[in-house]
Amino acid sequence: MKNEDDIKRERRRLIVATTVLGGIGAVACSVPFIASMFPSARARSEGAPVEVDISKLEEGQFLVVLWQKKPIWIFKRTKAMLANLEEIADILVDPESDVKTQQPDYTKSHYRSIKPEIFVVIPFCTHLGCIPTKKLLTGAQQGMDMNWPGGFYCPCHGSKFDLAGRVFKSVPAPTNLLIPPHAYINDSRIVIGPDQI
Repeated sequence: MKNEDDIKRERRRLIVATTVLGGIGAVACSVPFIASMFPSARARSEGAPVEVDISKLEEGQFLVVLWQKKPIWIFKRTKAMLANLEEIADILVDPESDVKTQQPDYTKSHYRSIKPEIFVVIPFCTHLGCIPTKKLLTGAQQGMDMNWPGGFYCPCHGSKFDLAGRVFKSVPAPTNLLIPPHAYINDSRIVIGPDQI
């Protein structure tokens, strides 16, 4: 027969074991619940902000990310490309990006970007939504005419945009390419979606 001290010790061991097992079970159940609070990759692509590392982006290179089921181009322009943007205003419909619905206010300039060298754009032609091809080199180097300043060419109906997504005169596209809301977290990370961080 067990004495009272043995019974109390057994009871304590049983309480400790039950508490430990209950705690493990509670943690195991809460992990999926907590994980469900974070947006999935699908949810992020459908509208949640998308964070992008641009630290390895070289001059002349593009990154493509998905935001709200749309491709977003992130392009690092060269100094020569930036200088060229200032010289072609006379062939553009809206060189100073005055139409407010085409870009956030903080990108309203002839660069159409927060930092001149980094260009973020939704690459859908504003005529019928085709994705333009990249014709980055100037002149006839890319099958364009001798006066081509470099930019984007829509093969569907011939619309042309410069390297800031500004539409050329006398083409089917009525407006500049759209700039999505975006912000810099730091010099090497950008987030597509929110206007401010």
